[in-house]
Amino acid sequence: MHEFLGGTDVTVTTLALRQARAAGLFRRRLSSYKQRRGAEPPPQPLPRDLEVKRPMDAALARRKMVENQLRTNRVTDEALVQAFATIPRERFVPPQKAGYAYVDEDLEVAHRRFLLEPMVLGRLIQALGIGPGDMVLDVACATGYSTAVLGAIAGTVVAVEEDTELAQKANESLNALSVDNAVVVHQPHAEGYSKQAPYDAILINGALPEVPQALFEQLADGGRLAAVIKSGSGMGRATLFSKQGGLVGHRNLFDAGTPELPGFARAPGFVF
Repeated sequence: MHEFLGGTDVTVTTLALRQARAAGLFRRRLSSYKQRRGAEPPPQPLPRDLEVKRPMDAALARRKMVENQLRTNRVTDEALVQAFATIPRERFVPPQKAGYAYVDEDLEVAHRRFLLEPMVLGRLIQALGIGPGDMVLDVACATGYSTAVLGAIAGTVVAVEEDTELAQKANESLNALSVDNAVVVHQPHAEGYSKQAPYDAILINGALPEVPQALFEQLADGGRLAAVIKSGSGMGRATLFSKQGGLVGHRNLFDAGTPELPGFARAPGFVF
């Protein structure tokens, strides 16, 4: 039975007092415990070099490269698109640059040596019209990414690379990915590789003032050569050369800011 005093429930009031006393006792005991134990220091952030960083999602980056850089720039050949979508570009760049492997820019992999911007590489290869039975020469392959892409759509690929260390890295990467229809030869770029000529298609990985005659001579009749032609400062011009009946013609494809490739120079003109 509840007893009321001045409209107040005595039972409720007594219970509230007991709860207040218990809370006060708990606070006093907690305070005493902290004084004996010492105040806990606030949590400290991890040092910067120990912070956990999210690794790059390479598969997602490849899909974005295909959709945002290739398809939107008229790279539509499905076999070629599939090659770009499956070959791990990050395997062909220095470890410290793996996070930048899929940027829409030329990526430096050694002094003055670059992997071509994906869009430029894709459009040059597409223009060559490579089929599964074609023999292809890949000039200045650097770490071998272009060779791997070509190997996915061609019959056989011979790549030349005049930098010893890059040639070794390229062969190692191709072997690791089981690209068994391509080989990298340590050879001056401008000389090509006549032992396996003629080639149905030749790709040059970089801008140059003109194509050496030795490379045209290694083209089969009906063969195609793609390169970025650039003289002086300014933009280069992606160009497709075709050989018919011993004669070479060309047509311009698009403008490209591709870096110049070392080892090529314009042949000196005739001087009286």
